[in-house]
Amino acid sequence: MKITRNNRFTAHVEASSMNDIMFFLLLFFLIVSTLINPSVVKLTLPSSKKAMEMNKQQITIDVTKDMKYYLNGSATPTSAEQLEDELRPKIAGLTDPTAVLRLDKSLTVQDMVDILQIGSDLKMKMILATQPNSK
Repeated sequence: MKITRNNRFTAHVEASSMNDIMFFLLLFFLIVSTLINPSVVKLTLPSSKKAMEMNKQQITIDVTKDMKYYLNGSATPTSAEQLEDELRPKIAGLTDPTAVLRLDKSLTVQDMVDILQIGSDLKMKMILATQPNSK
């Protein structure tokens, strides 16, 4: 008497949970990628030949091409009229206040001079941020 099995075992992989895993990985990398770049304001900086690094505590002033001002990488823009009023309490406790200007390269020199005048009135040093030449 010959006994045969009717149930055959086939190897297969359950892929239904793979969708969940890929979704969680995608979310993880999206969240982590936003934490990598602390400067949220996207600017095209002018280029220069040499770069100077600073070790002091500084205030960053980002100015976009549509003349929106951002202090220390904040998400809320400031107007040109409110810039001096918002800078004053930030430099109150600093002995040698320094501001790093990150201006979009499409702005005019007059736009930069207006910000430098505010820094001069507040008696603070101003440094223009550039990106190195890619040659």
